[in-house]
Amino acid sequence: MCGIVGLFLKNPDLEPDLGKQFLPMLIGMSNRGPDSAGFAIYRDPVSEGSIKLTLQHPDDDFGWNHVAHELSEDLGVEVKTEVRSSHAILVVAAPLETVRHWIGHHHPELRIVGMGESIELFKEKGLPADVAERFSLADFSGTHAIGHTRMATESAITTEHSHPFSTGRDLCLVQNGSLSNHNRLRRWLQRHGGIEFQTDNDTEVAAGYLAHRMGEGASLTEALEAGLKDLDGFYTFTVGTKDGFAVVRDGFACKPAVLAETDDWVAMASEFRSIAHLPGADTAKIWEPAPATIYNWSRA
Repeated sequence: MCGIVGLFLKNPDLEPDLGKQFLPMLIGMSNRGPDSAGFAIYRDPVSEGSIKLTLQHPDDDFGWNHVAHELSEDLGVEVKTEVRSSHAILVVAAPLETVRHWIGHHHPELRIVGMGESIELFKEKGLPADVAERFSLADFSGTHAIGHTRMATESAITTEHSHPFSTGRDLCLVQNGSLSNHNRLRRWLQRHGGIEFQTDNDTEVAAGYLAHRMGEGASLTEALEAGLKDLDGFYTFTVGTKDGFAVVRDGFACKPAVLAETDDWVAMASEFRSIAHLPGADTAKIWEPAPATIYNWSRA
């Protein structure tokens, strides 16, 4: 049992308060997931030719500025850094694969948890309120966010096993549920898709599957449609992309989920209490997502 939440702002005037509105959504799922929590925020897209990376190190006092200086000197490019507790956002004016190779060679102790043009991803062990405070969630502006509170049932309580999982550019996923065929899919994706996994968590496999399908040219909707056939289990997914987010439940739809929409925003949560505080929630269109049906909102 876990809790998942998502908020997509249709009204740009609300973007400065994204974190403030999203904070109670995440905390509202504490009873469903007290072990760890995480969230992905989409904001401040980088310029063409640059890449934004979220890196994690277990030591809050790690020397991020030294890493950024070393990276800048070696590649001869500009590097901007923002540190939040055990995570750091690096914006680098270089290709993604160049930066990933440099990090893997010079600082293998660092873990890349998010990458793309606008995604910033944070996750840690602990109660959702504590994790949110640690990363100053309320201070974030942005266009949309997805989050997760975890009750560990199939893998260890670690930062690495916490959600969200990101396996592609600006693509991340949170899940309430479980997959029964994730070990077979993991091996297939490693052999045929070149997907690298950092944990044994089934949600990371689902994220890797979507990244693989989209890497083959599928749209997010097409990748999720394929997943309804290939991903065996009981689940509710919320998927974040650069332009928006999507929600889908498996064909049995036994995992709880609710959607709400107004002219200003779209929100999803495992339970309505994480939506009820939003402005206009009392007059929103509210419904339970249908089984095996894909709901997708995008600025594009």
